[in-house]
Amino acid sequence: MSKYHEHIGRKSVPSPLKDIFEDLLQAYSLKDRFIERKVISSWGELMGNTVSKRTSGLSVSDKILYVKLSSGPIKKELMMNKSKVLQLIGENFGKEVIKDIVFL
Repeated sequence: MSKYHEHIGRKSVPSPLKDIFEDLLQAYSLKDRFIERKVISSWGELMGNTVSKRTSGLSVSDKILYVKLSSGPIKKELMMNKSKVLQLIGENFGKEVIKDIVFL
């Protein structure tokens, strides 16, 4: 029981579920990973139907988003507008979530 000496117990004031969930993510160091997964799952909404249909794979490693595309012209267009894509992701999820994008 000595390892639980810092346990405060129940709080007398109810907290919103969102705050509790964020506290848990922070406590287990999963917040960044969770937000990275949110970026991947909302890629279609962020980029639109045309880009979404031609995206064959998404992954994140070391705050770098890897996007595999099946269309050369769309890949070229996204490479030219990489800063806009990073800005869009930063506005929706925070600037520190994704630091770079690699189009494959």
